[in-house]
Amino acid sequence: MSEADAIVSAKKKPQHSVGTHTKNTAALQAQDSIAKTENLLSSEKNQLKKQTTKTDEQKKTSKHQTAMQLDEGKFSAYIGSVPGLDVNDPKQFPDAVYNPKDYFQGYVQSALMVAEAKKQVLRLNSGWKSLIIFPHNHEVWLDADDKQLRAFASVAMNKISAPKMTLIPVESNPASIQEDLEKFHNKDAFLWKLAVWTSKGRYPSALDIHRAVFLKNWPNFTRLVVTPHALRISALLIAGPRTLPDIVEVLKIKLQYVFVFISAAYALGLVGQAKREVDEIFQPPAIKKSEQQGLLSRILGKLRANKS
Repeated sequence: MSEADAIVSAKKKPQHSVGTHTKNTAALQAQDSIAKTENLLSSEKNQLKKQTTKTDEQKKTSKHQTAMQLDEGKFSAYIGSVPGLDVNDPKQFPDAVYNPKDYFQGYVQSALMVAEAKKQVLRLNSGWKSLIIFPHNHEVWLDADDKQLRAFASVAMNKISAPKMTLIPVESNPASIQEDLEKFHNKDAFLWKLAVWTSKGRYPSALDIHRAVFLKNWPNFTRLVVTPHALRISALLIAGPRTLPDIVEVLKIKLQYVFVFISAAYALGLVGQAKREVDEIFQPPAIKKSEQQGLLSRILGKLRANKS
């Protein structure tokens, strides 16, 4: 090999080596970039999935935690009334009653108990709108808005020429449920407002208006429709049993405010009635105004502390 050939050969070898090294480095960088991109996309996908789930849960949670407080001016328009009946007239007490079993409320209550006992997702078919009960998370899903429910709640079932009520198992969640998360309701909040709209200011026929009633537990007002004077009525009944007219006399409020609260609380199983004579003998004396306000202030303070 001549000296010139040797020099040419020596120059070619480094160039070939550098080129190979550069190609390998570029390949490794490309693979690393692809891996990082895939990890980033996977992370963003998981984050999007979590965000979507969080948003869905927020929709349901906000629906569940929404409480409505009604003042006296809006109350009558909100609950409606029974034509020809003045529930505030003591002479009409015998007519100021209703039987939940004659309305959609009664069927819903029965369906809720069955679903809870069986621990099974059930659909209540009423010939109106589909109602699906989820006992495991204490929710219901209704394919209707509140305006539609309020109108249907007050219609007696025996006046509807509709198919018989049926209760059937639901094997999987229909696609429509996943798309309409706003139609989910907390079970107690749903039943409470259903009873409010069904009663229209009347009291349940299962209760004797002349016998004292008592409150078993304080209602969770952070999720419920807070009717006029509901907190005062609750405070009075927590202190001791009272008849419905006695509640009106002590608090100086309209009968319909007492009746509608009792109807809603009774639907949730929060109200009991004294059955023994001794229960009525030991009714508490009338609460003085200052004592009553002090108790109510303490309860309101506790509620505010829990919400904060």
